[in-house]
Amino acid sequence: MSIQWFPGHMTSARRKAAETMEFIDVVIEVLDARLPEASCNPMITELRLHRQRPCLKILNKADLADPEITKAWLNFYNKQAGVKAVALSCKNAGDAARVPSLCQPLAPHRDSTHKPLRMMIMGIPNVGKSTLMNMLLKRRVANVGDEPAVTKSQQCHQLNDHMTLTDSPGLLWPKIENPDDGLKLATIHAIGRNATIDEEVAEYLATTLLARYPGLLAARYGVAEEGMDGVEVIEAIAKKRGCLLKGRGGEPDLEKAAMILLTEYRGGKLGRISLETPGTRAAML
Repeated sequence: MSIQWFPGHMTSARRKAAETMEFIDVVIEVLDARLPEASCNPMITELRLHRQRPCLKILNKADLADPEITKAWLNFYNKQAGVKAVALSCKNAGDAARVPSLCQPLAPHRDSTHKPLRMMIMGIPNVGKSTLMNMLLKRRVANVGDEPAVTKSQQCHQLNDHMTLTDSPGLLWPKIENPDDGLKLATIHAIGRNATIDEEVAEYLATTLLARYPGLLAARYGVAEEGMDGVEVIEAIAKKRGCLLKGRGGEPDLEKAAMILLTEYRGGKLGRISLETPGTRAAML
């Protein structure tokens, strides 16, 4: 299955981001720590490199990701020119408060009321940009929701007398070239459900967990993993959790079971799990 999702407002959002890029100093790119490169929008990279803007890459939701794999990703990004990478949770006020001071060294010449540091938060949908914005401003100025693409327009705010912050809508790119990336993005709910099939996304997740985190599904759902594939895992979860179709002779409700697996993964109930490493990313490409 090749997943594509590029709602109409994203075209204007990209155009506006390109215009704003001329007048900002540092790009704060929010990534999902569980799949940093799959959640890295190549259009954002293209825009900031065109304007030669440095970037603070925030591996957000680090509390949901495998800590050892997150360390490998930080090492990967911190070797890149003009990039500083940090892992944190934007829901944590202390973590969020660190962001402006991490941006300042990337543009040391912008540190006064006459030359304020101008930052712009960018990233794909549902990675925590609005949560970060609200935490930094200590008030709710951006809508936050579990659905992707809640924010539809840019907002600029004065952070203090020498810093400004612009929030931008979640931005995907017009064509996701690698089907694996589309499935990863659907797994973390960065893509609208109207563009995906829950059972196929859950099957992908189950297959990944069987391969990389053996024993996890058995511990959580009491399923016998050995010899199972992704589809059989979903069927087993349906039976264990009593997800049965009414009037169908005990036939498992795969859609309901799929949503149980996806929801529990997204909420961290399965543990700290990353879906890609620098090594698996290189091998895939």
